Amino acid sequence: MKTASLPSLRVDPELRAAAESVLKEGESLSSLMEDSLRRQIDYRKTQAEFIARGLAGLADAERTGVFYTTADIQELMRKKLEKAKARKAAPQQ
Repeated sequence: MKTASLPSLRVDPELRAAAESVLKEGESLSSLMEDSLRRQIDYRKTQAEFIARGLAGLADAERTGVFYTTADIQELMRKKLEKAKARKAAPQQ
């Protein structure tokens, strides 16, 4: 697969100096920028998926009329935690 180039990025000299000041040994400014871009892409995809799940959950709740309060969810999580602790504390056979 061939590689592709991204557009040149013009920044203030202070930003470039700050970026260069945090480079790890053997790391180039280009590799730092590529890693940052990859992380930002992953973050934005994850954020979009989270929002989509939330909107789907809201639509489902509105369709079914079933809503859960914060207290409901906290109680569910507390019970799960108690069960997990009990399993861990139980003697292994």
